[in-house]
Amino acid sequence: MQKPIYLDNNATTKLDPRVFEKMRPYFEEEFGNPASQSHCYGWEAELAVKKSRQEVAKLLNANPKHIFWTSGATESNNIAILGLIKQLVYSKKMKPHIITSAIEHKAVLDVVKYCENLGAEVSVAPVNEYGQVEISTLNKLKKENTAFVSIMAANNEIGTCNNIMAIGNWCQVNSIIFHTDAAQATGKIRLNVETMNIDLLSLSGHKMYGPKGVGALFVNLENPNVKLSPLMFGGGQEGGLRPGTLNVPGIVGLGEASRIALLHFDEENEKNCTLRDHLIKEVLDNIPQAKLNGHPTERLSNNANFSFKDLSADLFALGLNGLAVSSGSACSSNSASASYVLKAIGVDDCLAKSSIRIGLGRFTKKEDIDFCCSKIKGLFKS
Repeated sequence: MQKPIYLDNNATTKLDPRVFEKMRPYFEEEFGNPASQSHCYGWEAELAVKKSRQEVAKLLNANPKHIFWTSGATESNNIAILGLIKQLVYSKKMKPHIITSAIEHKAVLDVVKYCENLGAEVSVAPVNEYGQVEISTLNKLKKENTAFVSIMAANNEIGTCNNIMAIGNWCQVNSIIFHTDAAQATGKIRLNVETMNIDLLSLSGHKMYGPKGVGALFVNLENPNVKLSPLMFGGGQEGGLRPGTLNVPGIVGLGEASRIALLHFDEENEKNCTLRDHLIKEVLDNIPQAKLNGHPTERLSNNANFSFKDLSADLFALGLNGLAVSSGSACSSNSASASYVLKAIGVDDCLAKSSIRIGLGRFTKKEDIDFCCSKIKGLFKS
């Protein structure tokens, strides 16, 4: 059976063949444990991990010593948020105030909610009609005990990008620790942890043509206020912050994916922007019932999210046969309720349930987009 055209790259990306080839030796002959320091197998593994740490650091303009390996952005978010709040509550005996946004991934919202059990105070910032957090909103929510802000770099459903530079500057001026979930943004927008004043940043390999099950957390160790309590114990790996035997093949894959993303950053984003804009124009010009969700220009190069008036979800399944697209976040696509992200930007329940997310990628071709456009147009033919 022929598989549908894959246009769900915000959920996960295909492993780049170059990444797979880079990983292959570390499944076979270079299988050592980097913690084994008495023989060449361990030395080779340790060297590979070091090189990969450097590649991820280059992509973020970070110090390699500030990159910590995890299993993905969800774990990175947990370590960053819970680790910091535990440190503030237990060590400094304070009630820290956290600000996050209404359209964060559940890997942030659920963690922040749990922090209330640890004694933290939480404010959830509303977003504007495009899904962006405005500085004026942060100013209204700020309190004397505001210690931590977690705002995503780009939204996984509607593709809107936040002004991370402005938010980072605001946090620095107010002596607030700033974390960003950059799982969707890494490799698609320029991230510079130094100029953007980012203290903590989470990313995942499988969102950028790397393997699943590996990610990284950037920790600004130069900020004396950024101290994280580990969530797990039982080893000294990653400075004791994330114990456990390192996933060397996965780490090598993430390093290579980072190298490729930086090497081809401009050309890949230009290609995706061209295809994305063609898709958006075709849909909006030909379908009066269509509405683009998210910011019209300040959005990921590979994302388009549409709502369609007077179109049932059942018709989607029939009419979009041959396309692998998403009705929302991959982590909540099995939910029957309307997307909380779309509701947060003012889309009503009925319209939110007739929405699709189209995620372009490195391997998407123009004919794929043309086929997608024809399928969507076909839904509205009388």
